[in-house]
Amino acid sequence: MKWLFLLFLYLLSLCTGALFLYSAYTKLFPIQSFEYTITEFLHVSSRLAGIAARFFTALEAGLGALMVFQFYGGKKWVLKTAFALVVLFSLFLIWLWAKEGNNVNCGCFGDAIWMSPSVSLVKNAALLVTIWLLLRFHSGFSFKWINLALPVFLVSVLVSVYFFFPFFKVYKIDLTPVYADTANAPRFDLTKGKHIIAFLSPSCIHCRRAALKIHNMEAKDSTLPIYMIIGGVTGSLKDFWDASKAEGLPHSRLASQPFMKYTGGVFPTILWVNNGMVEANTNYTELDPVVIKKWMR
Repeated sequence: MKWLFLLFLYLLSLCTGALFLYSAYTKLFPIQSFEYTITEFLHVSSRLAGIAARFFTALEAGLGALMVFQFYGGKKWVLKTAFALVVLFSLFLIWLWAKEGNNVNCGCFGDAIWMSPSVSLVKNAALLVTIWLLLRFHSGFSFKWINLALPVFLVSVLVSVYFFFPFFKVYKIDLTPVYADTANAPRFDLTKGKHIIAFLSPSCIHCRRAALKIHNMEAKDSTLPIYMIIGGVTGSLKDFWDASKAEGLPHSRLASQPFMKYTGGVFPTILWVNNGMVEANTNYTELDPVVIKKWMR
């Protein structure tokens, strides 16, 4: 019977670590969504939200990986840190529930799984019980230099997330060339308020897919502030519109030379502009109505 209990503890650690890893994954892809959640609920600066988002997801991922492989370190500091992290998240959930109510997505699994604070607290309570069982009964595995290797591994994960998910350098965009040709210029000021400006080349297959995705998103929610700028002021766009079905969406055309300066030859180029400041440059696969709504708030 003892080996059955040991097998149970092994599977418990494996599943708990996997849950930590999945939670980190859903926050990282896209990381901007988790940043907006922190900014929205805690009302901190975007830079502080970016730092916090990367730190906690990396910590969650590092601890999850160590629990999957049953490496707990001296005095089981890995499990104790994981326990403390869940407690910290639970305190945030209690505060969020009291402040915003229970009909909000707490962001525990990013936008992959909508979860209210109350449901997430139940999930965290179960996590605390499982981690306590591991602390109480499971020794995990050990090897020579484990007390040095585990901290180095965790620090490496914490550092690497800032390397692989760098901060975007905000800059002011000059849209004067966009308005120079009055016949093809936008009918409103794109430097006022928040707008997602998609620079699309008519001959680019990825641009056509981007425009089709924008069309499908706008069909479900017409309030999304997406504006398309099509490269080139001559030539028919019939094939482009046939492929994208986006002809009825807000758009204008731009001469090839200034269009290339904005895009650098990379199509499509999608800029998130907040009162004339470019806050992000994403590809079309990262366009998500939920993330856009968070950014708009």
